[in-house]
Amino acid sequence: MTTPQDIIRRDVLAMTSYPVPDASGFVKLDAMENPFPLPAELAKALGEHLAGVALNRYPAPRPEALIEQLRRVMQVPAGCDVLLGNGSDEIISMLSVACSTPGAKVLAPVPGFVMYQISARFAHQEFVGVPLKPDFTLDVDAMLAAIAGHQPAIVYLAYPNNPTGTLFDEADIERIIAAANRSLIVIDEAYQPFAQRSWLPRADEFDNVVVMRTVSKLGLAGIRLGYLVGRPAWLTEIDKVRPPYNVNVLTQAAASFLLDRVEVLDAQAAELRAQRTQLAAAVAALPGAEVFPSAGNFLLVRVPDASVTFETLLTARVLVKNVSKMHPLLANCVRLTVGSAEENAQLVAALKLVLR
Repeated sequence: MTTPQDIIRRDVLAMTSYPVPDASGFVKLDAMENPFPLPAELAKALGEHLAGVALNRYPAPRPEALIEQLRRVMQVPAGCDVLLGNGSDEIISMLSVACSTPGAKVLAPVPGFVMYQISARFAHQEFVGVPLKPDFTLDVDAMLAAIAGHQPAIVYLAYPNNPTGTLFDEADIERIIAAANRSLIVIDEAYQPFAQRSWLPRADEFDNVVVMRTVSKLGLAGIRLGYLVGRPAWLTEIDKVRPPYNVNVLTQAAASFLLDRVEVLDAQAAELRAQRTQLAAAVAALPGAEVFPSAGNFLLVRVPDASVTFETLLTARVLVKNVSKMHPLLANCVRLTVGSAEENAQLVAALKLVLR
C-alpha cells in the first residue's frame, strides 16, 4: 500500500511544520501583532460593509480599485506597479518559484526571517546565509564577497530586520544594490510603520529592486494582505506564478474600507512606538538584560538563560519567542513583542520573577 514516505519529497518528510503555539489565555507577545482592536464604532461599520460582500463570487484577480488605493495611501512611485499577495509569505513563495532556474541561489543576512530560507528550499534553491556582525549590523564585506561568489538570483534585505530589529545602514544597502547587478534585491519592509524610514519612494530608481510590504503589522494581520512594489517589467513576470483569486473578497473589502481610515491604524502604530521606548527602558533596567536597538514593534533581549526566562514567563501566562536556538548570534536571546501599556506591565512584572 502506498504511504506518504513513498511519494512525498525526502526533504519535506524531514522537515517540521511552521510552529504556531496555542496562545489561549496568554498575554500574547510572541508574533509581533498589533495588540489594539479597531474602535467599536469602526468595527461595527466594517461589519456592515462586509455584510454586503458577494461571497458567492470569485474575487477580482487583480482588484484595480484596491491597487490604486494602495498607490495613493502608501505613495507608490508613478513608475512602479503593485502586486498583491496573501500576506508577505505568499509573495516570498511567488518570488522563489518565479526565480527558480537550475542552480539558482537565494541570499540573505542571518539571523533573519525564516521564510526566505523555507521558500527557497521548497523551490529547490540553495539558500546562502551571511552572518550579521555581533552587534547585528550588516557585514557588508561578507555580503559583497558572497554576492560575487554565488551570484544569487534573489537577495533579501529586511528593513528593519526580524528578529533583531536592526535598521541597516542606507549606504550599506546602496553598496549591496550596486554590487548585486545580476540579482533581484527584495527590500522587506514588513515593520515600516515602526521604522518610519522606507525605500518605497526610491523603488523606481533601481533596475533590480522591489519593495515588499504587508498590512499585518499595521494592525490587520488577520486579513492576510501583502503587496510588492517595483518596476512593471519585474512584476509582470512574477504575476504569472500568482495563484488565481489569491486575495479573497473579504480581505479586499476590509482592506479597502480601512485604507480610507488609515489614520486610525497610524495612531495605533504611533502609540506602539511610544510603548517600545518605555518597554526598552524598563527591561534594560532589569539585572542581566541586554536590550538591542529596535526599529520594529518588538525588542530583542539577551538574558542569562533564555530557556529559563521563556518558561518562567510561560508560567506567568505571558507568551514570548525564544529565538536562542535560531542562530549562534542569538544565544540566550528572547524576542518580546511590544504590546499595550497593560500587557507590557505584565511582561515586565513577569521578567522580574526571573531577572533578579
